[in-house]
Amino acid sequence: MKEVKSPRKPMAYYYIIVLLIILLFNVIGAPLMAREQVTEVRYSTFMHAIENKNIDEVEIEDNRIVFTEKDKNKIYETGIVEDPDLTQRLYDSGAKFSKEIKSTMSPILSTLLSILLPLIIFIALGQYMSRKLTQQMGGRNSMMFGMGKSNAKLYVQSTKGIRFSDVAGEDEAKENLAEIVDYLHDPDKYTEVGATMPKGVLLVGPPGTGKTMLAKAVAGESGVPFFSISGSEFVEMFVGMGASKVRDLFKQAKEKAPCIVFIDEIDAIGKKRNGNIAGNDEREQTLNQLLTEMDGFDDNTGVIILAATNQPDSLDPALTRPGRFDRRVPVELPDLAGREAILEVHARKIKKAGDIDFHTIARMAAGASGAELANIINEAALRAVRNGRKAVTQEDLEESIEVVIAGYQKKNTVLSEHEKKVVAYHETGHALVAAMQTHSAPVQKITIIPRTSGALGYTMQVDQGDKYLLTQEELENKIATFTGGRAAEEIVFGEITTGASNDIEQATKLARAMVTRYGMSGEFDMVALETVTNQYLGGDASLACSADTQKEIDREVMELVKKQHEKAKKILEDNRAKLDELAGVLYEKETITGEEFMEILDGEGRQSE
Repeated sequence: MKEVKSPRKPMAYYYIIVLLIILLFNVIGAPLMAREQVTEVRYSTFMHAIENKNIDEVEIEDNRIVFTEKDKNKIYETGIVEDPDLTQRLYDSGAKFSKEIKSTMSPILSTLLSILLPLIIFIALGQYMSRKLTQQMGGRNSMMFGMGKSNAKLYVQSTKGIRFSDVAGEDEAKENLAEIVDYLHDPDKYTEVGATMPKGVLLVGPPGTGKTMLAKAVAGESGVPFFSISGSEFVEMFVGMGASKVRDLFKQAKEKAPCIVFIDEIDAIGKKRNGNIAGNDEREQTLNQLLTEMDGFDDNTGVIILAATNQPDSLDPALTRPGRFDRRVPVELPDLAGREAILEVHARKIKKAGDIDFHTIARMAAGASGAELANIINEAALRAVRNGRKAVTQEDLEESIEVVIAGYQKKNTVLSEHEKKVVAYHETGHALVAAMQTHSAPVQKITIIPRTSGALGYTMQVDQGDKYLLTQEELENKIATFTGGRAAEEIVFGEITTGASNDIEQATKLARAMVTRYGMSGEFDMVALETVTNQYLGGDASLACSADTQKEIDREVMELVKKQHEKAKKILEDNRAKLDELAGVLYEKETITGEEFMEILDGEGRQSE
């Protein structure tokens, strides 16, 4: 049943009412008010006041004389009498007097102007305010100046020329999204088989992996209207405004179907509901409206929802079920081949000097996201300009990786000779322990130049390729490498410093993961003792065991780290001559490459542990 609304009265109705009020005021109100303020007296009273010099001000009009007496607030009026000497007597009495200037405008015209001028001003002001209100509310009956209107940006045909060819390193994600684009171009091909496209596609992955860029590429490839909005833009201070924005967004989308709606950071409104029945939560109302629009009674054929999030575990199950978001597309960190492709895509925008080995750069940037790789290319271009060159070299790219990892070189930090020597032995200890173990990544570079991240030096190890599985031996070797710096300090100087704080943190974290998550414990076997949440945002770990078990975990972690620490000290003691030689070269040169490191070390070869 349709709602019956009372018809709205036209604006002229209200203007007529205001006009009648003004007329009544001028015709009835004004004379009454004037009559109450002025007292009528005889002309003889006026003459007597002149003779007593008690007149203050006099105004002579065409048909009356208006005057006031001294020390009195009342106003008097009297009729006009033929009196040629009136002016002289007023002057002699010291009164202030004046003659009214007769208006050339007729009384009727004067009255009309006094009525119409305020009315015209009122109408003009009313029209201006009505127009502004209509613009702010977008022609909709919203509560407060268009707050219920969707802020989605509409893109048609393309977005800054971004295509799938501009997005590298995410071939699987592109393949999934290319199917959506193909359906929008030729839906009959799918309907003939009886297939229907997913109503919603959820892009999940760590920050910086290109989820938003993939959505822009879909906009560029599809050639249909593309609505883009952030999840946080639905959240308003007033209850009901977010739900109103959702309704408005889908209303616009249905009008332009077939189309794509992209909601970035959907976790801002799509988090799990807490079941608070008594509450009136704005976010829950917005989520409920979104659920209804995606899979309600209305037919949304032709409207495909794209959404992106890096917290998929926090989303409400009703939102991620089939029928709403039917397909989940992982957008993970790129592998070696993906990193190389991403670097080549971003390198199209810069001038390069000679041949650039992007494979080496991709190996050095292991674990980097697409956004970080783009930043590496930009940092290399900035370094080239800073050094007065017009093209980017291989050295610029390698240095830019160090900038992204460890920060810029601190030119104003001057270490004392002893501190510099300690740092040299510390970093050499890391490199030597890594090199003397099997199944360990080769050393790429060693430096003792302080960085803005706080590191006084670092050792860079680079694997030949991506590794998806790590053995227990490889993890133990990593822990031994982390302890190599502290072990070198103990052997050479007989004392320890604060320089190993980050090494201790990394070694402990890895050892705890081996015991609680990887099942590499002799005592606990394959029992999961720790759970990880927010895997795409660093992975917050929380223990899922009793207090007694936690004590056993701590004991086993300490034993594991201590064992690898002793192993590292033994390696350095057995190769003390090489430790001194390498540390001396590093002390003098401050930076040595992996090739230089291996040339010095190859004098005696490696030994296995």
